[in-house]
Amino acid sequence: MTFADAKQRFSNRVADYARYRPGYPSGLVDLIREECGLRPEHTVADIGSGTGLLTKLFLAYGNRVFGVEPNSDMRAAGEEFLQQYPNFKSVNGAAEATTLAADSVEFIAAGQAFHWFNRAATRAEFQRILNPGGWIVIAWNDRRLDETPFSREYEDLLRRFGTDYTSVRDAYPEAQTIREFLNDGCLGSRDLPNHQIFDWQGLCGRLLSSSYAPKEGHPNYAPMMAELQRMFSANQKNGQIRMDYFTRVYFGQFDRN
Repeated sequence: MTFADAKQRFSNRVADYARYRPGYPSGLVDLIREECGLRPEHTVADIGSGTGLLTKLFLAYGNRVFGVEPNSDMRAAGEEFLQQYPNFKSVNGAAEATTLAADSVEFIAAGQAFHWFNRAATRAEFQRILNPGGWIVIAWNDRRLDETPFSREYEDLLRRFGTDYTSVRDAYPEAQTIREFLNDGCLGSRDLPNHQIFDWQGLCGRLLSSSYAPKEGHPNYAPMMAELQRMFSANQKNGQIRMDYFTRVYFGQFDRN
């Protein structure tokens, strides 16, 4: 599935996205180092880099990183967030047309973005910019849907009030999708634990950072927020609520035959 508004649908959610979306566990870089041979001297292209949550991990490890982001508001937030890293280069580009030179990177990463890409055009572009033998890393934070009463209620809330939640969730990539993207190239995967702790304001921000959450003025907004308040009151402990994730990581190489 592709979404016609994919490159702009977060424009009015940048502040909430930057502040309330989960980052990625440091163990992700350890995993890629062990499984794919990542070294500090490698160059990484983070495609759909957004506010820089995944980019930061590679920069902290010592990599040079191109953050390729088509949305100007998200790109500006990423530039501000990562301004202290001299190895960061912000690029106005997209997965289907990165503007990067051919054979210019050893690793391509995509965090919480792969499901927005046009896969056929992206495959051709990734094959163009990736060095022979280079690696692709696809990661996203997937909520644990059935761990607690709160996690089950939150999933139900999104299905009841979200504008196109089911379509977006159904587009999340699975192993077979990524294997096909790699032309049946080699593929490995791991799940890493991750979580966030929210107060009431943080939980509101986390919900409203999602592209499918209705904004104020939409008929679903007020009942959605009332239900969120009920859920928080019923499940909070000491004024806080925990949201648990799997950070799903796929890593592989193209079969160029």
